[in-house]
Amino acid sequence: MEFVSETPGQTASKQLQQPAGILGIGHAAPTRVVTNEQMEQLVETSAEWIESRTGIRERRLADENVCSSDLGLEAARQALSDARLRPDEIDLIIVATLTPDMLMPATACIIQEKLGARKAGAFDLAVACSGFVYALAVADQFVRTRAVRNVLVVGADTLSRVTNFQDRSTCVLFGDGAGAVVIGPVEEGSGILSFELGSDGSGGDLLIIPAGGGKKPGSVYELTRPECCIQMEGKPVYRFAVSAIGEAAVKALEKSGLTADEVTVFIPHQANLRIIEGAAKRLGVPMERVFVNVDRYGNTSNASIPIALWEARQEGRLKKGDVVVVVGFGGGLAWAAAVLRWS
Repeated sequence: MEFVSETPGQTASKQLQQPAGILGIGHAAPTRVVTNEQMEQLVETSAEWIESRTGIRERRLADENVCSSDLGLEAARQALSDARLRPDEIDLIIVATLTPDMLMPATACIIQEKLGARKAGAFDLAVACSGFVYALAVADQFVRTRAVRNVLVVGADTLSRVTNFQDRSTCVLFGDGAGAVVIGPVEEGSGILSFELGSDGSGGDLLIIPAGGGKKPGSVYELTRPECCIQMEGKPVYRFAVSAIGEAAVKALEKSGLTADEVTVFIPHQANLRIIEGAAKRLGVPMERVFVNVDRYGNTSNASIPIALWEARQEGRLKKGDVVVVVGFGGGLAWAAAVLRWS
């Protein structure tokens, strides 16, 4: 994403901006754990093959009666408690998801009602696995320009609903979960420093759910077919991911005036360990500074980065002043990176 030079008026406006950052974090994960050994019973594969190719040992799958909004609501409540805010202090709710409860209303509206955030506007954001970082960028703009004070950003997905458990190339990859952050005012020099957003629609058919939208409307018949599940061309997606993560992170760092050497913790989308290792090498960040939990959750799409943020803080890996880089990538093809100074 390119930006034009600032005019004098824009420079003055920038001086009036309010830095925005993370005030609280929450997460939610289903209690049902499905191991690679259990996946062996579903498709022709082996636990050793799954782990060696993906780094995944287990994933969490939601019960049939649990939707994205249920997981998102739990994560949202934790994030508000962590930020020491009441629901009526939230001005806007953004839910990043590729598995909404339904086409209408927005999952954000469902969470808003159950949360009791009566004063909040609410909308969903759909950019597949890049959605959470896109939502961070949107929330940053709302707070930075003082349009609102506090924004709740939720990343929630139940990918088990759109997984073909007869396709061994994809069914071993995905899990369910949610994460949430509250974005609000922080002190100068901290919070979200910069971001980089990008997309390449020419690769859209490499990672796709063909049916269920206006082109191929869903029906009782259609929804039982593989067209309503995730389909992926693994090799080109792998090449795209390694390249996109590194380049997006570098550009975001350049905008913040920082370098890879100054990154304290690198948190990429948790899709595949080999992708994460390749991206870290491309960026020039050693693996000891990369946070990884894909082994225990699998690919949870929009929930991936906020869950990792929550766990990294729980483990004491995020301290005030630390430089944190988060990068999402996925269907679209789309990617997004953000640089934060932890506050």
